[in-house]
Amino acid sequence: MTDIYIVSGFLGAGKTTLIQKLLSEGFGEKRVALIENDFGEINIDAALLRKSGIQVRAMDSGCICCTLTGDFIAALGALLKKHRPEVIIIEPSGVGKLSDVEKACQNRAVSPFARIAGKITVVDAKRCAHYLENFGEFFEDQVAHADTLLFSRGGEGKADLKQARELAERFNPAARVFLEPWESLTAAELLEGGTSGISARPALDEHEGCSCCGHHTHAPMCCHEQSRDDHARHAPEVFDTLTLRFPQRELSLSVIQQKFSALEDPEYGMVLRAKGILRGADGFLALQFLPGDLKVEETDAEGSELCVIGRNLKKEKIMALFSEICRPEKGEI
Repeated sequence: MTDIYIVSGFLGAGKTTLIQKLLSEGFGEKRVALIENDFGEINIDAALLRKSGIQVRAMDSGCICCTLTGDFIAALGALLKKHRPEVIIIEPSGVGKLSDVEKACQNRAVSPFARIAGKITVVDAKRCAHYLENFGEFFEDQVAHADTLLFSRGGEGKADLKQARELAERFNPAARVFLEPWESLTAAELLEGGTSGISARPALDEHEGCSCCGHHTHAPMCCHEQSRDDHARHAPEVFDTLTLRFPQRELSLSVIQQKFSALEDPEYGMVLRAKGILRGADGFLALQFLPGDLKVEETDAEGSELCVIGRNLKKEKIMALFSEICRPEKGEI
């Protein structure tokens, strides 16, 4: 029986960093497979993980929990039957619902061969209040359905840690909660405990399901939980993506920083996340952007594109901002 670990978390919380820690410390000589899902036209995280020597099955252009559901179940079933890994790590899109990924893993095409061994949600302690206020439907789901909550960026202020504790107590009091700096935690500590937090939901019967996420259904009701307004929404209905492709030439770091600083302005819409790989003066650079935080690191991965994710993005204005250094193309879901 294969153990499945789902590593969830909202945009930019630190899922990929956690997965790298788990892979390097947590599974010894076990055969491990990684399924990486991104929301948008390109998958930057998969490219970075591959360059770390990790075998990745990437699923792009949508979320496992909505447009990719059927493909995901088929890919997971084929992976289990053909390669029989001892462990599978699934990293859903940052705007995916953990409850829907859990249901997909309980599908009858998967359940005879694998079990969910753990559901870890990484929560950005610094931004959790903002995400809760603006994207509660997605953010709450990721927190409420985890058995382990791991808070990132919690060392920047006591107020952030206080909010983090309150969030965990409010939405998932049964979960194991880690507020410590990551370097003080071992992979074994994070992985132990299994699904002790939220009890697993039953797998869907063949006559149950939801037409909007690819499951067969004879019932008039949708299997998704109702939102606070009416019908629960899917990520493509709420979030926008834009792909920018850059020419194969060196880009000045100061120019890149200037462009990202400008993205903080609301005139470009609500930019939540941007990530990409660009060519710098001394090699390729991996860029990770959250409002108020731009991280640039050297990387062995090669690329020349950037994915911007947000809400009500002013795509024409963003393309105009980057027009002098790139060939912008709209990334549609």
